[in-house]
Amino acid sequence: MPTAYAGPAKPDPADLPLHIHGGAWPTSHVQGVAIDAERGYMYWSFTQMLVKTDLDGNVVGTVTGLTGHLGDLDVNPKDGRVYGSLEYKAEEAFYIAIFDVDAIDRVGMDAEGDGVMTAVHLDEVVADFTADMDGNGVFDGDTANTPDHRYGSSGIDGVAFGPAFGKTGGKNRLVVAYGIYTNTSRTDNDHQVLLSYDVTRWRKYEQPLDQDAPHRSGPAAHDGKYFVFTGNTHFGVQNLEYDPYTRDWLMAVYDGRKPAYPNYSFFRLDGETAPRTGLIRGQATPETGQLLELEQGGLHHPASGTFGYEFHGNYGIVALGDGYYYVAEGKRVERDGAVLQDGDVYLYRWTGETPAPFERVTRR
Repeated sequence: MPTAYAGPAKPDPADLPLHIHGGAWPTSHVQGVAIDAERGYMYWSFTQMLVKTDLDGNVVGTVTGLTGHLGDLDVNPKDGRVYGSLEYKAEEAFYIAIFDVDAIDRVGMDAEGDGVMTAVHLDEVVADFTADMDGNGVFDGDTANTPDHRYGSSGIDGVAFGPAFGKTGGKNRLVVAYGIYTNTSRTDNDHQVLLSYDVTRWRKYEQPLDQDAPHRSGPAAHDGKYFVFTGNTHFGVQNLEYDPYTRDWLMAVYDGRKPAYPNYSFFRLDGETAPRTGLIRGQATPETGQLLELEQGGLHHPASGTFGYEFHGNYGIVALGDGYYYVAEGKRVERDGAVLQDGDVYLYRWTGETPAPFERVTRR
């Protein structure tokens, strides 16, 4: 029986390796990472597989059999379990997958059959993803080339635990970031959209996931919906992380494609400024919502008012404390005739410099 979780231990970066290898797998690329420094484990999302390694890169176990898209990951500091975004666009179903990582102890465990994963459905995401925005009575499905999908929603990607927006302490919330389609002809898809949830009572919603008949068990409402103007990005916030060192939320994205914007690849969301009610830009019908502000640092684009950086955190970023981070990288490799996806994390430190606010740590 798993021991009670004692809570997150603050890692000493001097005790952490400069590099951890997550293995090479017959999947899509690494999409998110999370660390439990107290127990000495790293968790890796390879989109169809969860991988558990120790901090030396030794594989402890894997969870396979996922037919959806597993995205960003984070460790719940209250219960030690790993939470990740999980999409089934064809089924119009979007979940937070919750992994009982204590039970992951061998390679090839099955997401459905081995009792290591439950899922909580997010109705709000479905409502925005399936929104018939042109009112023609037809939902156009998983495509960017449509006026459908409210705010350009393509589902969910980034997930992270952190304090309520505008606070630096108190109860942690789970924040879930929308994916956003890259449709350069629209003006209503230029915000990042974030949902906030209090997960302390989520046990009643958790169910094992039958991927042939996905359940719809989940909270009836979110605890907050927020909008961050960044200009359009390519599939929204890929990786989200709360950074207690800078007291910001870090948002790593794929570069956008609208020529009116600078299309930065990394943003810092000001975590200490409370949300304000304001107009959500670019909507066909004027709409107000809870707006969050970018931190005013780094590169600045006066025409759009956006601030950002150029950095490669879109495969995964973990704030370790004291201004240190693990940043993931992925690449395609071939071994014995098989095409695999390789994943690694490297240690970085905060510098605050422009255009990239981190530098890689290469020696002690």
